Amino acid sequence: MRVPLSWLREYVDLPATQTGRDVQAKLISAGLEVETVEQLGADLKGPLVVGQVLTIEELEGFKKPIRFCTVDVGQANGTGEPQEIVCGARNFSVGDKVVVVLPGATLPGGFQIAARKTYGKTSHGMICSTDELGMGDDGTHGIIVLPPEHEAGTDAVELLELVDEVLDIAVTPDRGYCLSMRGVARETATAYGLPLRDPALLDVPAPNAFGYPVQITDPHGCDRFAARTVTGIAPGTRSPIWLQRRLQKAGMRPISLAVDITNYVMLELGQPLHAYDRTRVQGAIGVRRAEKGEQLTTLDGVTRTLDPEDLVIADDRGPIGLAGVMGGADTEIGDGVESHTTEVVIEAAHFDPIAIARTARRHKLSSEASRRFERGVDPLAAAAAAQRTVDLLVLLAGGTADAGVTEVVAPSAPVTIAIPAD
Repeated sequence: MRVPLSWLREYVDLPATQTGRDVQAKLISAGLEVETVEQLGADLKGPLVVGQVLTIEELEGFKKPIRFCTVDVGQANGTGEPQEIVCGARNFSVGDKVVVVLPGATLPGGFQIAARKTYGKTSHGMICSTDELGMGDDGTHGIIVLPPEHEAGTDAVELLELVDEVLDIAVTPDRGYCLSMRGVARETATAYGLPLRDPALLDVPAPNAFGYPVQITDPHGCDRFAARTVTGIAPGTRSPIWLQRRLQKAGMRPISLAVDITNYVMLELGQPLHAYDRTRVQGAIGVRRAEKGEQLTTLDGVTRTLDPEDLVIADDRGPIGLAGVMGGADTEIGDGVESHTTEVVIEAAHFDPIAIARTARRHKLSSEASRRFERGVDPLAAAAAAQRTVDLLVLLAGGTADAGVTEVVAPSAPVTIAIPAD
Protein backbone atom coordinates (compact mmCIF):
# COMPACT_ATOMS: atom_id res chain seq x y z
CA MET A 1 0.00 0.00 0.00
CA ARG A 2 1.48 3.31 -1.12
CA VAL A 3 0.58 6.11 1.29
CA PRO A 4 1.30 9.72 0.24
CA LEU A 5 2.15 11.74 3.34
CA SER A 6 0.22 14.77 2.05
CA TRP A 7 -2.92 12.62 1.81
CA LEU A 8 -2.37 11.04 5.24
CA ARG A 9 -2.27 14.52 6.80
CA GLU A 10 -5.90 15.04 5.77
CA TYR A 11 -6.98 12.56 8.43
CA VAL A 12 -4.37 13.15 11.14
CA ASP A 13 -2.96 16.55 12.16
CA LEU A 14 0.68 15.50 12.24
CA PRO A 15 3.18 18.10 13.44
CA ALA A 16 4.62 20.01 10.49
CA THR A 17 8.12 18.90 11.51
CA GLN A 18 7.29 15.20 11.05
CA THR A 19 8.85 13.73 7.92
CA GLY A 20 7.99 10.55 6.10
CA ARG A 21 10.84 8.77 7.86
CA ASP A 22 9.51 9.92 11.24
CA VAL A 23 6.10 8.46 10.40
CA GLN A 24 7.79 5.30 9.12
CA ALA A 25 9.51 4.81 12.49
CA LYS A 26 6.23 5.30 14.37
CA LEU A 27 4.33 2.83 12.21
CA ILE A 28 7.10 0.23 12.39
CA SER A 29 6.92 0.45 16.18
CA ALA A 30 3.17 -0.20 15.83
CA GLY A 31 3.88 -3.41 13.93
CA LEU A 32 3.48 -2.29 10.31
CA GLU A 33 6.07 -3.22 7.70
CA VAL A 34 6.91 0.14 6.14
CA GLU A 35 9.53 -0.90 3.61
CA THR A 36 10.53 2.41 2.01
CA VAL A 37 9.83 6.13 1.99
CA GLU A 38 10.00 7.52 -1.54
CA GLN A 39 11.01 11.16 -1.88
CA LEU A 40 9.04 12.53 -4.82
CA GLY A 41 10.53 15.59 -6.47
CA ALA A 42 13.59 15.62 -4.23
CA ASP A 43 15.89 16.57 -7.12
CA LEU A 44 13.33 18.68 -8.98
CA LYS A 45 14.17 22.35 -9.49
CA GLY A 46 12.12 24.95 -11.35
CA PRO A 47 11.15 27.02 -13.19
CA LEU A 48 8.38 24.62 -14.18
CA VAL A 49 5.23 26.46 -15.21
CA VAL A 50 1.93 26.37 -17.05
CA GLY A 51 2.21 27.48 -20.67
CA GLN A 52 -0.31 28.18 -23.40
CA VAL A 53 0.53 27.09 -26.93
CA LEU A 54 0.35 30.09 -29.27
CA THR A 55 1.64 28.71 -32.58
CA ILE A 56 2.77 25.38 -34.03
CA GLU A 57 5.02 25.05 -37.08
CA GLU A 58 5.49 21.59 -38.58
CA LEU A 59 9.18 21.10 -39.43
CA GLU A 60 9.83 19.18 -42.65
CA GLY A 61 12.69 16.94 -43.77
CA PHE A 62 13.14 14.84 -40.65
CA LYS A 63 12.56 11.11 -40.06
CA LYS A 64 9.92 11.79 -37.43
CA PRO A 65 7.32 14.53 -36.98
CA ILE A 66 8.82 17.58 -35.29
CA ARG A 67 7.03 20.76 -34.25
CA PHE A 68 8.38 24.22 -33.50
CA CYS A 69 6.11 25.94 -30.98
CA THR A 70 5.77 29.33 -29.38
CA VAL A 71 4.37 29.17 -25.87
CA ASP A 72 3.11 31.89 -23.52
CA VAL A 73 4.66 31.32 -20.08
CA GLY A 74 3.59 34.62 -18.55
CA GLN A 75 6.40 36.37 -16.70
CA ALA A 76 8.11 33.12 -15.73
CA ASN A 77 10.92 33.68 -18.25
CA GLY A 78 11.58 37.22 -17.03
CA THR A 79 10.58 38.89 -20.30
CA GLY A 80 6.95 38.04 -20.89
CA GLU A 81 7.84 37.10 -24.46
CA PRO A 82 6.69 33.78 -25.97
CA GLN A 83 9.05 30.86 -25.38
CA GLU A 84 10.28 29.00 -28.47
CA ILE A 85 10.33 25.22 -27.96
CA VAL A 86 10.92 22.23 -30.23
CA CYS A 87 8.66 19.26 -29.45
CA GLY A 88 7.95 15.89 -31.05
CA ALA A 89 4.65 15.14 -29.32
CA ARG A 90 1.40 15.27 -31.32
CA ASN A 91 -1.31 15.23 -28.68
CA PHE A 92 -1.75 19.00 -28.27
CA SER A 93 -3.04 21.91 -30.32
CA VAL A 94 -2.84 25.69 -30.47
CA GLY A 95 -4.58 27.12 -27.40
CA ASP A 96 -3.88 24.13 -25.15
CA LYS A 97 -2.41 24.59 -21.70
CA VAL A 98 0.74 22.53 -21.19
CA VAL A 99 3.56 22.11 -18.67
CA VAL A 100 6.78 23.87 -19.64
CA VAL A 101 10.20 23.49 -18.05
CA LEU A 102 12.48 26.48 -18.68
CA PRO A 103 16.28 26.71 -18.99
CA GLY A 104 17.99 26.47 -15.60
CA ALA A 105 15.58 23.86 -14.28
CA THR A 106 16.41 20.29 -13.27
CA LEU A 107 14.03 17.38 -13.86
CA PRO A 108 13.87 14.14 -11.83
CA GLY A 109 16.97 12.05 -12.37
CA GLY A 110 19.19 15.13 -12.47
CA PHE A 111 18.36 16.04 -16.09
CA GLN A 112 19.33 19.70 -16.48
CA ILE A 113 17.48 21.94 -18.92
CA ALA A 114 19.29 24.48 -21.10
CA ALA A 115 18.66 26.21 -24.42
CA ARG A 116 19.96 23.98 -27.20
CA LYS A 117 20.07 23.81 -30.98
CA THR A 118 18.06 20.92 -32.40
CA TYR A 119 16.40 20.21 -35.74
CA GLY A 120 17.66 23.54 -37.06
CA LYS A 121 16.00 25.57 -34.30
CA THR A 122 16.94 26.69 -30.81
CA SER A 123 14.69 25.18 -28.17
CA HIS A 124 14.40 27.28 -25.01
CA GLY A 125 13.02 24.63 -22.71
CA MET A 126 10.77 21.61 -23.04
CA ILE A 127 7.06 20.75 -23.05
CA CYS A 128 6.73 17.92 -20.53
CA SER A 129 5.10 14.51 -20.30
CA THR A 130 4.15 12.73 -17.08
CA ASP A 131 7.13 10.36 -17.40
CA GLU A 132 9.59 13.26 -17.65
CA LEU A 133 8.21 14.69 -14.41
CA GLY A 134 8.26 11.36 -12.56
CA MET A 135 4.47 11.30 -12.30
CA GLY A 136 3.93 7.79 -13.64
CA ASP A 137 1.73 6.62 -16.48
CA ASP A 138 -1.39 8.63 -17.32
CA GLY A 139 -2.31 6.47 -20.30
CA THR A 140 -1.82 9.22 -22.91
CA HIS A 141 1.82 8.50 -23.85
CA GLY A 142 2.13 12.18 -24.70
CA ILE A 143 2.69 15.54 -23.09
CA ILE A 144 0.43 16.80 -20.30
CA VAL A 145 -2.56 18.83 -21.48
CA LEU A 146 -3.99 20.79 -18.55
CA PRO A 147 -7.53 22.06 -17.99
CA PRO A 148 -8.00 25.50 -19.59
CA GLU A 149 -8.63 27.40 -16.35
CA HIS A 150 -4.98 27.46 -15.28
CA GLU A 151 -3.16 30.69 -16.14
CA ALA A 152 0.07 30.81 -18.10
CA GLY A 153 3.04 31.26 -15.79
CA THR A 154 1.46 29.42 -12.83
CA ASP A 155 3.91 27.31 -10.84
CA ALA A 156 3.36 23.73 -12.03
CA VAL A 157 5.37 22.13 -9.22
CA GLU A 158 2.67 23.08 -6.72
CA LEU A 159 -0.19 22.61 -9.18
CA LEU A 160 0.84 19.03 -9.97
CA GLU A 161 1.87 18.23 -6.37
CA LEU A 162 5.24 17.02 -7.58
CA VAL A 163 6.96 17.20 -4.18
CA ASP A 164 5.78 14.66 -1.63
CA GLU A 165 6.81 11.63 0.42
CA VAL A 166 5.22 8.22 -0.14
CA LEU A 167 5.35 5.40 2.41
CA ASP A 168 5.32 1.91 0.90
CA ILE A 169 3.74 -0.55 3.33
CA ALA A 170 3.87 -4.33 2.92
CA VAL A 171 0.45 -5.22 4.29
CA THR A 172 0.39 -8.59 6.04
CA PRO A 173 -2.74 -10.79 5.91
CA ASP A 174 -3.72 -9.86 9.48
CA ARG A 175 -3.61 -6.13 8.69
CA GLY A 176 -5.91 -6.06 5.67
CA TYR A 177 -7.53 -2.84 6.90
CA CYS A 178 -4.23 -1.09 6.15
CA LEU A 179 -4.92 -1.49 2.43
CA SER A 180 -6.68 1.85 2.85
CA MET A 181 -5.82 5.38 3.85
CA ARG A 182 -8.43 5.08 6.59
CA GLY A 183 -6.71 2.07 8.13
CA VAL A 184 -3.22 3.56 7.97
CA ALA A 185 -4.55 6.86 9.32
CA ARG A 186 -6.09 5.05 12.30
CA GLU A 187 -2.75 3.39 13.09
CA THR A 188 -0.97 6.73 12.67
CA ALA A 189 -3.40 8.56 14.94
CA THR A 190 -3.00 5.87 17.60
CA ALA A 191 0.80 5.89 17.34
CA TYR A 192 0.94 9.67 17.80
CA GLY A 193 -1.91 9.92 20.31
CA LEU A 194 -3.83 12.24 17.98
CA PRO A 195 -7.50 12.31 16.95
CA LEU A 196 -8.59 10.71 13.68
CA ARG A 197 -10.85 12.39 11.14
CA ASP A 198 -12.62 9.25 9.96
CA PRO A 199 -13.52 9.61 6.26
CA ALA A 200 -16.21 6.94 6.66
CA LEU A 201 -18.30 9.09 9.01
CA LEU A 202 -20.81 10.29 6.43
CA ASP A 203 -24.52 11.02 6.40
CA VAL A 204 -25.91 7.99 4.61
CA PRO A 205 -29.63 7.93 3.74
CA ALA A 206 -31.66 4.95 4.86
CA PRO A 207 -32.49 2.24 2.31
CA ASN A 208 -35.84 2.60 0.54
CA ALA A 209 -37.97 0.80 -2.03
CA PHE A 210 -36.94 3.02 -4.95
CA GLY A 211 -33.34 1.91 -5.40
CA TYR A 212 -31.91 -0.18 -8.21
CA PRO A 213 -33.23 -3.76 -7.83
CA VAL A 214 -30.74 -6.25 -6.41
CA GLN A 215 -31.30 -9.97 -5.83
CA ILE A 216 -28.90 -12.10 -3.78
CA THR A 217 -29.38 -15.84 -4.19
CA ASP A 218 -26.18 -16.77 -2.36
CA PRO A 219 -26.20 -14.93 0.99
CA HIS A 220 -23.13 -16.85 2.14
CA GLY A 221 -21.11 -15.56 -0.78
CA CYS A 222 -22.50 -12.03 -0.51
CA ASP A 223 -24.01 -10.88 2.78
CA ARG A 224 -24.30 -7.18 1.95
CA PHE A 225 -24.88 -5.26 -1.28
CA ALA A 226 -25.38 -1.50 -1.57
CA ALA A 227 -26.39 0.02 -4.90
CA ARG A 228 -26.77 3.68 -5.81
CA THR A 229 -27.57 5.41 -9.09
CA VAL A 230 -26.26 8.72 -10.42
CA THR A 231 -27.70 10.28 -13.57
CA GLY A 232 -26.91 13.34 -15.68
CA ILE A 233 -23.15 12.81 -15.67
CA ALA A 234 -21.36 15.04 -18.17
CA PRO A 235 -19.78 12.53 -20.59
CA GLY A 236 -16.07 12.80 -21.13
CA THR A 237 -15.45 14.89 -17.99
CA ARG A 238 -11.82 14.55 -16.96
CA SER A 239 -10.69 13.79 -13.43
CA PRO A 240 -9.30 16.88 -11.70
CA ILE A 241 -5.55 17.10 -11.23
CA TRP A 242 -5.68 16.44 -7.48
CA LEU A 243 -7.57 13.18 -8.04
CA GLN A 244 -5.23 12.02 -10.79
CA ARG A 245 -2.18 12.80 -8.69
CA ARG A 246 -3.44 10.90 -5.65
CA LEU A 247 -4.09 7.85 -7.78
CA GLN A 248 -0.67 8.10 -9.42
CA LYS A 249 1.14 8.48 -6.10
CA ALA A 250 -0.75 5.44 -4.83
CA GLY A 251 0.44 3.48 -7.87
CA MET A 252 -2.73 3.53 -9.97
CA ARG A 253 -3.29 4.90 -13.48
CA PRO A 254 -6.10 7.40 -14.07
CA ILE A 255 -8.65 5.97 -16.52
CA SER A 256 -11.91 7.94 -16.54
CA LEU A 257 -13.68 10.07 -13.97
CA ALA A 258 -16.21 7.47 -12.79
CA VAL A 259 -13.58 4.71 -12.59
CA ASP A 260 -11.07 7.06 -10.96
CA ILE A 261 -13.60 7.96 -8.28
CA THR A 262 -14.33 4.32 -7.45
CA ASN A 263 -10.59 3.61 -7.24
CA TYR A 264 -10.07 6.69 -5.08
CA VAL A 265 -12.79 5.68 -2.63
CA MET A 266 -11.37 2.15 -2.50
CA LEU A 267 -7.97 3.57 -1.56
CA GLU A 268 -9.55 5.94 0.94
CA LEU A 269 -11.96 3.58 2.73
CA GLY A 270 -10.70 0.12 1.77
CA GLN A 271 -14.03 -0.86 0.18
CA PRO A 272 -13.76 -2.06 -3.43
CA LEU A 273 -16.47 -0.66 -5.69
CA HIS A 274 -17.62 -1.08 -9.25
CA ALA A 275 -19.48 1.34 -11.51
CA TYR A 276 -21.73 0.02 -14.29
CA ASP A 277 -22.99 1.95 -17.28
CA ARG A 278 -26.68 1.87 -16.39
CA THR A 279 -27.80 1.77 -20.02
CA ARG A 280 -25.84 -1.45 -20.52
CA VAL A 281 -27.34 -3.33 -17.56
CA GLN A 282 -30.55 -5.22 -18.33
CA GLY A 283 -32.92 -5.85 -15.47
CA ALA A 284 -32.07 -6.42 -11.84
CA ILE A 285 -28.52 -6.98 -10.62
CA GLY A 286 -28.09 -10.43 -9.09
CA VAL A 287 -25.40 -12.17 -7.07
CA ARG A 288 -25.20 -15.92 -7.62
CA ARG A 289 -22.88 -18.80 -8.45
CA ALA A 290 -21.98 -19.28 -12.09
CA GLU A 291 -23.73 -21.91 -14.14
CA LYS A 292 -21.66 -24.59 -15.83
CA GLY A 293 -20.35 -23.44 -19.20
CA GLU A 294 -21.15 -19.75 -18.72
CA GLN A 295 -18.59 -17.34 -20.12
CA LEU A 296 -17.61 -13.78 -19.25
CA THR A 297 -15.29 -11.35 -20.98
CA THR A 298 -13.62 -9.40 -18.19
CA LEU A 299 -12.26 -5.85 -18.37
CA ASP A 300 -8.81 -7.14 -19.34
CA GLY A 301 -10.30 -8.43 -22.60
CA VAL A 302 -10.03 -12.13 -21.70
CA THR A 303 -13.04 -14.38 -22.26
CA ARG A 304 -13.23 -16.77 -19.31
CA THR A 305 -15.17 -20.00 -18.91
CA LEU A 306 -16.68 -19.84 -15.45
CA ASP A 307 -16.67 -22.50 -12.77
CA PRO A 308 -19.86 -23.33 -10.83
CA GLU A 309 -18.02 -22.24 -7.67
CA ASP A 310 -17.38 -18.74 -9.06
CA LEU A 311 -19.46 -15.98 -7.48
CA VAL A 312 -20.74 -13.68 -10.22
CA ILE A 313 -22.66 -10.45 -10.65
CA ALA A 314 -25.37 -10.99 -13.26
CA ASP A 315 -28.24 -9.24 -15.01
CA ASP A 316 -31.06 -10.69 -17.10
CA ARG A 317 -28.62 -11.70 -19.86
CA GLY A 318 -26.06 -13.46 -17.69
CA PRO A 319 -22.81 -12.67 -15.86
CA ILE A 320 -21.59 -9.06 -16.00
CA GLY A 321 -18.75 -9.40 -13.51
CA LEU A 322 -16.62 -11.77 -11.43
CA ALA A 323 -17.74 -10.74 -7.95
CA GLY A 324 -14.98 -9.10 -5.96
CA VAL A 325 -12.41 -9.66 -8.68
CA MET A 326 -13.11 -7.85 -11.96
CA GLY A 327 -16.04 -6.39 -13.88
CA GLY A 328 -17.23 -7.45 -17.29
CA ALA A 329 -16.56 -5.66 -20.57
CA ASP A 330 -20.24 -5.56 -21.59
CA THR A 331 -21.16 -3.00 -18.91
CA GLU A 332 -17.87 -1.11 -18.94
CA ILE A 333 -17.76 2.67 -18.63
CA GLY A 334 -15.90 4.29 -21.52
CA ASP A 335 -12.40 5.67 -21.06
CA GLY A 336 -11.65 9.38 -20.65
CA VAL A 337 -12.97 11.90 -23.16
CA GLU A 338 -14.28 9.05 -25.33
CA SER A 339 -16.78 8.06 -22.65
CA HIS A 340 -20.47 8.46 -23.51
CA THR A 341 -21.68 7.25 -20.12
CA THR A 342 -24.23 9.56 -18.49
CA GLU A 343 -25.81 7.19 -15.94
CA VAL A 344 -24.02 4.82 -13.59
CA VAL A 345 -25.02 2.20 -11.05
CA ILE A 346 -22.56 1.96 -8.17
CA GLU A 347 -21.92 -1.37 -6.47
CA ALA A 348 -20.45 -1.60 -2.97
CA ALA A 349 -20.73 -5.13 -1.62
CA HIS A 350 -19.22 -7.49 0.91
CA PHE A 351 -18.15 -10.89 -0.41
CA ASP A 352 -16.91 -14.05 1.28
CA PRO A 353 -13.08 -13.84 1.43
CA ILE A 354 -12.55 -17.55 0.72
CA ALA A 355 -14.82 -17.52 -2.33
CA ILE A 356 -13.02 -14.49 -3.77
CA ALA A 357 -9.57 -15.96 -3.10
CA ARG A 358 -10.50 -19.22 -4.83
CA THR A 359 -11.94 -17.45 -7.87
CA ALA A 360 -8.88 -15.22 -8.19
CA ARG A 361 -6.55 -18.24 -8.07
CA ARG A 362 -8.74 -20.32 -10.36
CA HIS A 363 -8.64 -17.68 -13.09
CA LYS A 364 -5.11 -16.46 -12.26
CA LEU A 365 -6.61 -13.00 -11.90
CA SER A 366 -5.47 -10.98 -8.92
CA SER A 367 -6.81 -7.44 -8.69
CA GLU A 368 -6.83 -4.53 -6.25
CA ALA A 369 -10.35 -5.56 -5.27
CA SER A 370 -9.58 -9.25 -4.75
CA ARG A 371 -6.51 -8.42 -2.65
CA ARG A 372 -8.71 -6.49 -0.25
CA PHE A 373 -11.59 -8.96 -0.09
CA GLU A 374 -9.17 -11.86 0.50
CA ARG A 375 -7.73 -10.07 3.55
CA GLY A 376 -11.09 -8.95 4.89
CA VAL A 377 -13.11 -5.80 4.28
CA ASP A 378 -15.25 -4.00 6.86
CA PRO A 379 -18.82 -5.00 5.86
CA LEU A 380 -20.22 -1.85 7.44
CA ALA A 381 -18.14 0.33 5.11
CA ALA A 382 -20.18 -0.54 2.01
CA ALA A 383 -22.95 2.02 2.47
CA ALA A 384 -20.48 4.79 3.37
CA ALA A 385 -18.30 3.98 0.35
CA ALA A 386 -21.30 4.08 -1.97
CA GLN A 387 -22.32 7.44 -0.51
CA ARG A 388 -18.80 8.84 -0.87
CA THR A 389 -18.78 7.75 -4.52
CA VAL A 390 -22.15 9.40 -5.13
CA ASP A 391 -20.96 12.63 -3.51
CA LEU A 392 -17.86 12.78 -5.71
CA LEU A 393 -19.78 12.00 -8.91
CA VAL A 394 -22.21 14.81 -8.11
CA LEU A 395 -19.39 17.22 -7.24
CA LEU A 396 -16.96 16.43 -10.04
CA ALA A 397 -19.14 15.12 -12.88
CA GLY A 398 -22.22 17.30 -12.48
CA GLY A 399 -24.41 14.29 -11.82
CA THR A 400 -27.64 13.99 -9.85
CA ALA A 401 -28.03 11.40 -7.12
CA ASP A 402 -31.08 9.22 -7.62
CA ALA A 403 -33.40 9.18 -4.61
CA GLY A 404 -33.38 5.40 -4.54
CA VAL A 405 -31.10 3.70 -2.01
CA THR A 406 -30.57 -0.06 -2.13
CA GLU A 407 -28.94 -2.01 0.68
CA VAL A 408 -29.55 -5.74 0.84
CA VAL A 409 -28.26 -7.34 4.04
CA ALA A 410 -28.35 -11.07 4.73
CA PRO A 411 -29.85 -11.93 8.13
CA SER A 412 -27.26 -12.87 10.72
CA ALA A 413 -27.27 -13.49 14.42
CA PRO A 414 -25.18 -11.20 16.65
CA VAL A 415 -21.83 -12.63 17.69
CA THR A 416 -21.02 -12.66 21.40
CA ILE A 417 -17.36 -12.58 22.36
CA ALA A 418 -16.46 -13.74 25.86
CA ILE A 419 -13.52 -11.88 27.42
CA PRO A 420 -11.94 -13.34 30.57
CA ALA A 421 -12.04 -10.97 33.53
CA ASP A 422 -8.36 -11.53 34.26
